[in-house]
Amino acid sequence: MPTLILLRHGQSQWNLEDRFTGWVDVDLTAEGEAQARKGGELIKAEGIAIDRVYTSVLTRAIRTSWLALAAAGQAFVPEIKDWRLNERHYGGLTGLNKTETAAKHGEEQVRIWRRSYDTPPPELAPGGEYDFQGDRRYAGADLPLTESLETTLARVQPYWETEIAPVLKSGETVLVAAHGNSLRAIVKLLWGLGSDEIMGIEVPTGNPLVIELDADLKPISAKYLDASRANKLP
Repeated sequence: MPTLILLRHGQSQWNLEDRFTGWVDVDLTAEGEAQARKGGELIKAEGIAIDRVYTSVLTRAIRTSWLALAAAGQAFVPEIKDWRLNERHYGGLTGLNKTETAAKHGEEQVRIWRRSYDTPPPELAPGGEYDFQGDRRYAGADLPLTESLETTLARVQPYWETEIAPVLKSGETVLVAAHGNSLRAIVKLLWGLGSDEIMGIEVPTGNPLVIELDADLKPISAKYLDASRANKLP
């Protein structure tokens, strides 16, 4: 039976500072490192043997996977990194403090940018501090200048269908260590959720979500390994 583990990265420095992070390569805080290790300890306690790991190209997700695997006693597991598992691109909001942005543009507008399914923030101006066009991690890629959850899903879905789903169908146990919105996109695909339903799903940081799947990759069961920090499931 295929098993999928979704693990959202631990707290990052910009999470702590309440800033829109998106694709900026911010590292984990000490608390975030502890959350990642705890996730690995929970996986070990559950007796889950991981066959393969997928993660984004952002340090906070990569280091979360490393810390979790080490804590689970499975640091040897092969890992594949791809930018299509990156967090949602926050466009022109990137780097801004969320509270200050709400004071400037109004709480309702910021809520729409953050929480609506298909309304992206303003585009990122080219040539600025957070222009990722020259970053070699994205060489040859057609990069967005902003994303909604809808367009985040549009770049996660092909990667899921061509890279991750076939591995799961072969019977491997897969860990995806990624970000709030890229993991939300995967949850939407697995459960076939509507655009309104998925906006109510929030994967907590550092808490492994273990999903047992049938041969068609439809969820049979799902649970967070830390029940005290579990959020609602579909």
